[in-house]
Amino acid sequence: MYAKRLRGKERLPCVTDLRTQTCTIRISYESLSFMTLQLILTRHAKSSWDDPALDDHSRILNKRGRLSASAIGQWLAKNEFMPELVLCSSASRTKETWALIEEELNSLPEVWFENGLYLAAPAKMLSLLQAVKGASNVLILAHNPGSAMLASALAGQAPEHPQFSRYPSAATTVLQFEAENWAEVGFGQGTVTNFVVPRELI
Repeated sequence: MYAKRLRGKERLPCVTDLRTQTCTIRISYESLSFMTLQLILTRHAKSSWDDPALDDHSRILNKRGRLSASAIGQWLAKNEFMPELVLCSSASRTKETWALIEEELNSLPEVWFENGLYLAAPAKMLSLLQAVKGASNVLILAHNPGSAMLASALAGQAPEHPQFSRYPSAATTVLQFEAENWAEVGFGQGTVTNFVVPRELI
């Protein structure tokens, strides 16, 4: 009687069926976990003060700054930190920094030039980031003291680097956040995975 039932429509599930069910449950559970969002926070490279006729917004990079921007671009490409979206201050020195970084990358992200990032405070920079939709890897290119303050405010724990709090020209921090979207990201929630200054690269 029992042997007939095993050969009939009421037979017990085989090992393959059980494995399939287990995999289905695991995938369903993982789909409920948070996404990992990545922020690359870069200060513009060193700018020139040689032309007193230029207002601050119009200042461009000096020779050292151009070398530093290219070095940061090479570092990003080497480590595969490829942004999908760039939020860049509308100042000339930030635009030029981005142009030199972009030349070194293997992909071309979407770029928004934001007037609101010019000399922005950390709260303003965070609000612009929180408004981003559809991109999980974002680069913000802006100024000090806002960039330094934002990096420190976002980091759950600051890296043990002597230049992190000072955030010199072209300093770059990579932070990760466990969140479903940027609107949920706030101060103290980021994990610093990398920090670099141009002096270490040139």
